[in-house]
Amino acid sequence: MHVLIVGAGGHGQVVADILFHMDALTPIAFVDDNSELHGRRFLGCPVVGHVAERTRVAYDGIVIAIGNNFIRSSLHLQLAQEKIITAIHPRATIAHDVAIGAGTIICANAVVNTGSRIGRSAIINTGATIDHHNLIGDFAHIAPGCHLGGDVTIGEGVLVGIGGVILPQRTVGAWSIVGAGAVVHRDVMPRQTVIGVPAQQLSP
Repeated sequence: MHVLIVGAGGHGQVVADILFHMDALTPIAFVDDNSELHGRRFLGCPVVGHVAERTRVAYDGIVIAIGNNFIRSSLHLQLAQEKIITAIHPRATIAHDVAIGAGTIICANAVVNTGSRIGRSAIINTGATIDHHNLIGDFAHIAPGCHLGGDVTIGEGVLVGIGGVILPQRTVGAWSIVGAGAVVHRDVMPRQTVIGVPAQQLSP
């Protein structure tokens, strides 16, 4: 299957590499609304134009490879009529009963344990661990090296920064941000930013 990658930045290039490692999927080109990238090549794939110009190439499906959760969610809804591809690195460890939504990216050395559910166009980044019976919402991003205990709930659009830790049975509300290295020991309300050890709400 020939796959068009939406987003030619660093994350898009990581996703292209994941696709190269997957037997049935072949990245063929990027589209990106940053015109400075047009005409360049990354991992042998050209950047052919803006997202709206994606029909310049023939493809079987797309993958939305944008790190920003807001932009990724908007593009997922905008491109809902397309076949949106899920990309999982073969060196990720996924329990057999895990449910994974369309468009989600799971990077190398990530672990997702039994009973977990991951929504649409989420990112489980390099080396992140998701323990048993987690619920990861649509468009969330679990950054590299994060560790989530059992029975954790991550709301829609949440960003858990690099090395963040969520203790078991905690909930992080929709569109919140957990700062890099923070340890969440109690629930986080929606649209909050928490930092530190233990994690505390960032003052406005």
